[in-house]
Amino acid sequence: MSKPKILYLPTPGHTQQVFKPEVFERFLRNFDVTLNETGANYNTEQVTAQIQGFDGLVTGWGTPRLTVEVFENADKLRIMAHSAGSVKSMLADVVENYLIPRNVCVFSANGAIAYNVAEHTIGALIMTSRRFVDHAMVIREKGVWKDRDIPGHGQFLRGSIVGIVSASKVGREVIKLLQPFDVKILIYDPYLSDWEAGRLNVEKVELDDVFARSDFVTIHAPNIPETWGMVGEKQLKLLKNGAVLINTSRGKVIDHQALFAEAKTGRILVTLDVTDPEPLPADSPLRKLSNVYITPHISGAGYYGYFKIGSTTVEALENFFAGKPVPGAVDLSKFAQLA
Repeated sequence: MSKPKILYLPTPGHTQQVFKPEVFERFLRNFDVTLNETGANYNTEQVTAQIQGFDGLVTGWGTPRLTVEVFENADKLRIMAHSAGSVKSMLADVVENYLIPRNVCVFSANGAIAYNVAEHTIGALIMTSRRFVDHAMVIREKGVWKDRDIPGHGQFLRGSIVGIVSASKVGREVIKLLQPFDVKILIYDPYLSDWEAGRLNVEKVELDDVFARSDFVTIHAPNIPETWGMVGEKQLKLLKNGAVLINTSRGKVIDHQALFAEAKTGRILVTLDVTDPEPLPADSPLRKLSNVYITPHISGAGYYGYFKIGSTTVEALENFFAGKPVPGAVDLSKFAQLA
């Protein structure tokens, strides 16, 4: 029996970053793989010229937009496995006319990246509330052992109320990691059913309630027009004094002018791994606030999640061609809501 034919677009650099050697060897062993041997990312025209006759396509960071012309030539394509995060910009032109009518399975490894982002989020919740950076900098830069202007006592993560904006893959992984901390979890997500909220053991509330009731708020909403500026002056003013706000989703979700206005009062603590724009301009006033901690969009990085990208990509292909369900398959009927 012949092996399924797979066109593999990523470069060797991408392969080394997300596939453990033994996983990639298994991939090559189980499929008839045509590798990208150019040393560079293909452009759309190159993909169009090569896609004919392949049963599967593996994409990754650096893969170009896959256009109508690509899928007009993709005469045998049954599955596209994306060994990276979002597929939204790559497939925006072809979902309704090609992927759905042809029943092409689209897998995204964004669930693997969620492991890293969730870990970063938990670290940020703890670091921000306990002011690790401030205490350490005072000792290093001022030679002061304990600065009384920096609180050393307060409501930290254990026993707190944590508000989560969006039950995305990252949001759900954060919920899992919060379990040992004896917290009450509030969640805002208009697409989350009451049944699913019960299964997750969270309280489903409105957005304003998340901000008014929580000691910590962490944002994991997708970057879509409906979420741009969804967190604004009203929500930020509802935060308790001393509350912690974390954003590891996308910068556009928070109105940055409103954020600066509220943060400069000093009554809340903020950690941003994403900003709008990104990077923030050198003269951005948010950079200067001592109660705002900014990291350069690094929450998705980490060996664990990156190698999960490779392993789940290979598993998706194996499951698909074995006629099994594909965890991580994208629900194309909800493409508009994807991050």
